[in-house]
Amino acid sequence: MSETTASPAPTVSARGRGLRVALRVVQVFLALFFALASALPKLIGHSSAAGSFAEMGWGDAGMYAIGVLELAGAIALLVPVLQSVAAAALSALMVGAFVVQLTYFDGANAATPLVLMVPLLIVARARRGHNEELRRLVRARVRRG
Repeated sequence: MSETTASPAPTVSARGRGLRVALRVVQVFLALFFALASALPKLIGHSSAAGSFAEMGWGDAGMYAIGVLELAGAIALLVPVLQSVAAAALSALMVGAFVVQLTYFDGANAATPLVLMVPLLIVARARRGHNEELRRLVRARVRRG
């Protein structure tokens, strides 16, 4: 009987490793989406982005500001100590995008920010362990002046 009994530890370890890999893949896809599909058109002033921001009355300054925030979030999603904070910040940005879609564009693409929030919030929660390390780094930096 002891020959057929398997230890549960390797299964848990393999499952945990698989979940970590899956989460990392999700983070990479989110980073690529925010950098290439969302931030890039804003930062190069593509007509689709410029037209939307002009329609809202935010102009180029608003377009570039949102593009920079999205690009910074995309990069930070790939930096271990910043992952959770980046995902939470991008989620907050998606709340704003949802409100904008409802108020300025009659909800035409309102589902997109909500769909993006789901994996972002999963990343924020799963990577929250890095937040203490980030706090420690910031405190050390502040103490050094």
